[in-house]
Amino acid sequence: MTLVYALAIAVIAACGVYLMLSRHVVRILFGVAVLSAAVNLVILYAGRIVSTVPPVIPGGETALAVDAANPLPQALILTAIVIGFALVAFFAALALRTQRSLGTLDNRALDDAERLGTPFGDEGKRA
Repeated sequence: MTLVYALAIAVIAACGVYLMLSRHVVRILFGVAVLSAAVNLVILYAGRIVSTVPPVIPGGETALAVDAANPLPQALILTAIVIGFALVAFFAALALRTQRSLGTLDNRALDDAERLGTPFGDEGKRA
């Protein structure tokens, strides 16, 4: 079962990387979201998802049970979900602004800075 989980997470991560290598900004946005989900699954899987004992310290004891789920990966995943959502929302707003101002979301057409050249004039061409 471990191999099945690992392969499923690897396929999800590979899909995310494939989408991020695209030339269209919306596909890159989806790739970031999918890769973020894959990373969250890796963290969740590292925290022993097969454990059925909740991460609660019983009264009168000072530590978790040996077979209890690890609460740290769960807290990290919650934080990562919030950060990932904020990143995707910011990137979507940036893509919308790019579409409205330039009329395209194709990375090959987003080369205004390269066409302007260097801000240093001839000084940057010394070699």
